[in-house]
Amino acid sequence: MKIKHFVLFAFLFLLATRAGYAQEIQYPYPVQTFPLHQEQKTFEMAYMDVPASGKANGKTALLFHGKNFNGLYWRDVITFLSKAGYRVIVPDQVGWGKSSYPDVHYSFHALASNNKRLLDSLKIDKVTVLAHSMGGMLATRFTLMFPEKVNQLILENPIGLEDYRTIVPYTSLDELYKNELSATYESYKKYQQSYYPQWKPEYEEWVKVQASALKDPRFKEIAWVNALTYQMIYEQPVCYEFNQISVPTLLIIGQEDRTIVGKNRVPKELVNQYGQYPALGKRTQQQIKGSQLVELPGVGHIPHVQALPEYTKAVLRFLN
Repeated sequence: MKIKHFVLFAFLFLLATRAGYAQEIQYPYPVQTFPLHQEQKTFEMAYMDVPASGKANGKTALLFHGKNFNGLYWRDVITFLSKAGYRVIVPDQVGWGKSSYPDVHYSFHALASNNKRLLDSLKIDKVTVLAHSMGGMLATRFTLMFPEKVNQLILENPIGLEDYRTIVPYTSLDELYKNELSATYESYKKYQQSYYPQWKPEYEEWVKVQASALKDPRFKEIAWVNALTYQMIYEQPVCYEFNQISVPTLLIIGQEDRTIVGKNRVPKELVNQYGQYPALGKRTQQQIKGSQLVELPGVGHIPHVQALPEYTKAVLRFLN
């Protein structure tokens, strides 16, 4: 009897740990999970699958989030795409949000493959990919690996428009992990404040979502994955391959964005030479044959949060 009680306790503890504090964040639509296997480990990828609320057009949009976010912040984008007739698939990439946080080798190739497998399981042949920040690097890799899957590509202030290895001094994985363990609500907020030309109270929601990890029983695992995925961004540039993208592409670039991943380690006398999104957007448009560029004055790193009406107009004009 005691053994049974112990097994039951262990099972309940596992469920509680898996749920975690971060998992209590409420998503706007039901969250499903898809099983994956990599490096002798089995884990889950969470995603929302939202049907069209307007007249269905038979098309599907696939949304890729940024590094400090998850599928939740696509909430308003899901709404307007669904009203426009799209089925909308919104994954939390493995290592983020409600997905598992396995200790595996993180690569954009592996993440892209995960999304391809998810789409295949849902019997979805073609998608329009909308991607923000780190999601832009993933979307680039996904499009290069599976061009037959992509109808159109929309990159919203993607990171990786320049090679951070040539800008930011190298930092060991151990040091990255140490830095992640020292994170606080205040440090998360300070970083997110850099996303906007002017901070507004409504942006605090996204700090709270990110900072929920601090109270999660798996915080050390999450911190380790955060370090691994920083390393992924640093070591796996995509900027040399933009000229290989052949699908119709739209770049939406907030002109006040000055994001550099690892900016705090760039020498002060050099920092203003990089992360210049007005110039980076133009250069990337020239690299992606036939691509379109929408420049949003006064807008920072997250147009779909800061300037939703302008973002919506640009997206729907391109899709139509």
